[in-house]
Amino acid sequence: MTATGATFPIDLGAYQKLTLDPTVPTLTADQKAALQANIQLCRDAIVFFTATGAAHGVGGHTGGPYDTVPEVMILDALFRGKPESFVPIFFDEAGHRVGTQYLMATLNGDLPAEQLMSYRLAHSKLPGHPELGLTPGVKFSSGRLGHMWPYVNGVAFANPGKTVFCLGSDGSQQEGNDAEAARLAVAQHLNVKLIIDDNDVTIAGHPSKYLPGYSVKHTLEGHGLKVLEVNGEDIDALYAAICEAVNTPGPIAVICKRPMCPGIEGLEGSNHGHDVISVKLALQYLESRGHSAAVAHLNGIQKPKQDYTFLGISEKWDSNRNVFGDAVNGMLAKMSETERKEKVLVVDSDLEGSCGLKKIHDAYPEVFIPSGIMERGNLSAAAGFGMEQGKQGIFATFAAFLEMCISEITMARLNYSNLLCHFSHSGIDDMADNTCHFGINNFFADNGLDDGYDTKLYFPADANQMKACVEAIFFDPGLRFIFSTRSKTPILLDSSGNELYGGDYTFVPGKDEVVREGTAGYIVAVGDAVYRALDAVERLKQEGLDVGLINKSTLNVVDEDAMAKIGKSPFVVVVEAFNRRTGLGSRFGSWLLERGYTPKFAYYGTHEEGCGGLWEQFPHQGIDPVGIIDKVKKLV
Repeated sequence: MTATGATFPIDLGAYQKLTLDPTVPTLTADQKAALQANIQLCRDAIVFFTATGAAHGVGGHTGGPYDTVPEVMILDALFRGKPESFVPIFFDEAGHRVGTQYLMATLNGDLPAEQLMSYRLAHSKLPGHPELGLTPGVKFSSGRLGHMWPYVNGVAFANPGKTVFCLGSDGSQQEGNDAEAARLAVAQHLNVKLIIDDNDVTIAGHPSKYLPGYSVKHTLEGHGLKVLEVNGEDIDALYAAICEAVNTPGPIAVICKRPMCPGIEGLEGSNHGHDVISVKLALQYLESRGHSAAVAHLNGIQKPKQDYTFLGISEKWDSNRNVFGDAVNGMLAKMSETERKEKVLVVDSDLEGSCGLKKIHDAYPEVFIPSGIMERGNLSAAAGFGMEQGKQGIFATFAAFLEMCISEITMARLNYSNLLCHFSHSGIDDMADNTCHFGINNFFADNGLDDGYDTKLYFPADANQMKACVEAIFFDPGLRFIFSTRSKTPILLDSSGNELYGGDYTFVPGKDEVVREGTAGYIVAVGDAVYRALDAVERLKQEGLDVGLINKSTLNVVDEDAMAKIGKSPFVVVVEAFNRRTGLGSRFGSWLLERGYTPKFAYYGTHEEGCGGLWEQFPHQGIDPVGIIDKVKKLV
C-alpha cells in the first residue's frame, strides 16, 4: 500500500449510519435530511480523492461514482435496516465507478480513509476497477461493461428469498450480455433489482445522438421487466421507487434520469464527466464547498515521473493508437469521396478518441459510423461490409475486449471478410485500470485452421512502423489485426543513431526485423517490449555480452530466414507484454523445435495480476530492462 502520510481532509466521521425499512416508502424529515447530508459528504469525498488521480497523472473516473451516490446511500441504509432481506453488496456493472466501492469500504471500516488519496497509484491496491481479494472491503470484481448483471442473476439463484441489487448504466445496457441477462431474470422470476443511472452520456458522446431510437426503458420493458423511471436527484421519488422495487417480487428496473455530474460547474451534462475531473475543476468545486484542506492537499501533489533513460531510442515519443488513425486517413486521402463511401466502412464502439478513429471521423465522416458499446455486433457489421471483394471494413476497440469477439471473428473468417481491426490498449503499459483491462490475450484472434482464410496479427514497435504497416496491409484481403498500446512509445534508432523505420523503410508482412545483430544469442520482442529490450541489449553489449534483438512485428507468421538465424544462436529469449500462457512465447519454442533448432530458450510475459499505476506495470511483471537483463544473464 502507498502511504500518503496525510490525514484525509474531509471528515468522513460525519457520515450518518442511517437505518431504513423498505416497507415504509416515505422518508421522515430527519431521514431525508440525513440522506441529503450523506449524499453531499460522499460526493465531496469522491470529487476529492478521484481528483488525486488526475493530480498524480494516473487518471480515473469521477462522474459515475459521483452520480450514483443517492441510490448507494439508500441501499446502504436498507442493508443496515433489514440485513436478512438483502445480499448486502453494491454490485456495479460499470467497473470504472470503483470510487463507490472504495468509499463504501472506507465508511464500513475496511479501508483507511488516507489510502483513498493513493487512488490508482501503483501498489496502492486501489486500481481503476474493483478486484476481489486485492482491496479490503471490495466484495466483487468488475470492469467490462455488460458482465455484471448476468453474474448477479447467478447470485440471485444462490440466495433465494433475498433481494439482489445491480447498479447499471445506460452504457452497460447497450451490451448484448444485458439483453440475455434480462430474458433469464424475467423467465426465472429472479429477485434482481436494477438501479440504472441513465444520464445519456458515454465516453464518446450522447447515446441519444449516436444511437437514436435506443431507450433503456423501452428495451427493458420489451424483455418483460417492470420499469420505474424517476428523477435520480429527487430523493423522495428515488427512495419510493426503490422501496416499490424491493416490495414487488421479481426483476424490476429503477431508471434514474439525471445529467452527468449534477452540480459540478463545468462538467454537468458533459461527457467529459465520464473521466476523472480535472484538478482545476476539482479545486473550484472543493473551494465552493469550503474544503480548504482538500484544496491544499491537491495543490501539493507532485506527479510521479518515469526517470529511467532508455538507450537506442530518439527523444521523440508518439502514440501509435492515434497514428493508426492518421495512417488510415493517408490511405483514404488517395480515394475520391465516392470511392471511400463505396469501399470503406469504419465502425466505432464508443472509443473513437482512444483508438485513433476520431481522426477518421473528423476527416472523413462519410465513411464513419459512431456506434454504441456493442463490440460483437459492431465487429460483425464491419466484417459484413467487407464480405464483398474490394470492400474494407474497419473496426476498433480496446484489446481487452478482443476476448469478447472471438466467435464473431470466426464467422468473419468463414465468410471471407476483408476486415481491418485495430485493438488499442494492448498489453499492460499505462494501465491503471489494471487486470480487467489488460489486453494480453490478443493471439486469440488467430483461431483459424491451417487451410483457413488468411489472418495476420501485427504489433508495430513505433509510430514510423505503425504508419508503414497500415500503408502496406490496408488493401490486403483477409482479416488483419493491428495492435497498439495505451502508452506512447519512442522512435527506435538503428546502431548508427538513425531512425530505424524512417526514410524509405517499407513494411513487409511476415518478415521479422533485426534491430541489432548479436553473436551471444537473441532477444525476440514485440510491441512496446521492443524498446525496453533494445535498452537491455545496448547495456548488455556495453558489458561485453553481444546480444541481438529481433522485432517480431508480424506475430503469427514464422519467418524462416529469421528463425534460422535465431535458432542457430546460443540462446533465445522471448519478451512480450502478452499473457505468458497464450502469447508469442508459448508457441515460439515449438516453432524452434519443429525446425530442429535447440538453443537455450526462455520466454517472459505478463503472468501476475496488475499493480496499478502506469509504467510500473512492466517492472511488476519483471519485463522492464532491468528484469530482461537479469533474465538473460541467468540464462547465459
